[in-house]
Amino acid sequence: MNIIQSEKFSCCRDNMTIRGIYFHPQGENLPIAIISHGFMANYQTTKKYARWFAEHGYAAFCFDFNGGGLRCKSDNDSTKMTIFTEAEDLITVIDYVKSLPETDSSALLLMGCSQGGVVSALVAARLQEQIKKLVLFYPALCIPDDARAGKMMFAEFDPKNIPEIIRCGPMKLGHDYAASVLDFDMISEISKYEGQVLIIHGTADKIVDYHYSERAQEAYENAILKLIPDGKHGFSKKDNKQALEYLDQFLK
Repeated sequence: MNIIQSEKFSCCRDNMTIRGIYFHPQGENLPIAIISHGFMANYQTTKKYARWFAEHGYAAFCFDFNGGGLRCKSDNDSTKMTIFTEAEDLITVIDYVKSLPETDSSALLLMGCSQGGVVSALVAARLQEQIKKLVLFYPALCIPDDARAGKMMFAEFDPKNIPEIIRCGPMKLGHDYAASVLDFDMISEISKYEGQVLIIHGTADKIVDYHYSERAQEAYENAILKLIPDGKHGFSKKDNKQALEYLDQFLK
């Protein structure tokens, strides 16, 4: 049995430090998996997926977005965060990971949960053939619609007069978090990615309706959608087991 090693890593974007953890087996030319956490979360919520990928032979990375959640170890603050700044963070991590001597930059998979799924999808659409596969767990494709409705998670505001600070439960968001997506066509943008896509979504998700994932699956050129009956946003232990079985099939 291959021993899984773990170590912390960091890289910088615009003088801000992105921090995360790296799981990997022994070996060279390891395929890469980069897992992105959701809104108000941190890499502790995605470590289990990184370790799972490492157990399947990947060099697997998870990290905190700059200003991306609670108790994040990366720099910046949440009032400067948008899905587009997070996309720049992810691209920075990709560049760092590809530079490591033990990784195979031609075999790079992106995975994201909720808002991290949106960010992963945006980056895949931008980088195209650099991303071999894309995995989305309950992706928050509703973000632009929520902004236009003036209701994003715990935050409510007038979309025609967005305040400089948007209070969202325990987090403070900035004006640009909402303003930057008011005119954004999410499905059209992410569907530019032509590689293989796996989307997994629960039918009882009260935060992101699974019909968004159905629309995405139809828009993508090469996508598989797996629905988990009665699955909620952030899978239960049982639903997560099912999701990983779907992921295992997808990788094979």
